[in-house]
Amino acid sequence: MGINEINTLSLAYLGDAVYEIKVREYLISLGIQKVNKLQDKAMSFVTAKKQCEYINYFINNNILTEIELDYVKRGRNASVHSHPKNTDIVTYKWATGFECLFGYLYLEKKTERIDELFNMILEVKE
Repeated sequence: MGINEINTLSLAYLGDAVYEIKVREYLISLGIQKVNKLQDKAMSFVTAKKQCEYINYFINNNILTEIELDYVKRGRNASVHSHPKNTDIVTYKWATGFECLFGYLYLEKKTERIDELFNMILEVKE
């Protein structure tokens, strides 16, 4: 099965896991030992609101390639039938686009690009 045949929401599902691993690796590298503290710190990265902010930063600063932007748009435009109560649908759709991007990059084995984008997120956060 080619990457273009994969359901967009499945790409986002995978991308969510890929991004979560990057966040967890980063937080552990800081020396944080307590799981509760790790979880609290992770929330500053993984909420739909934060993912929406990061993807819009990438777009507004022309960081993404055309194909990367296409995958973001595919994710954003995916037909979702529900979303978390604490997040509006527009924010949730942008977060889905963010996750779709990470899923695409992972399947294409573009780990250096994943690292590059994650490092940009770290710079924006600081």
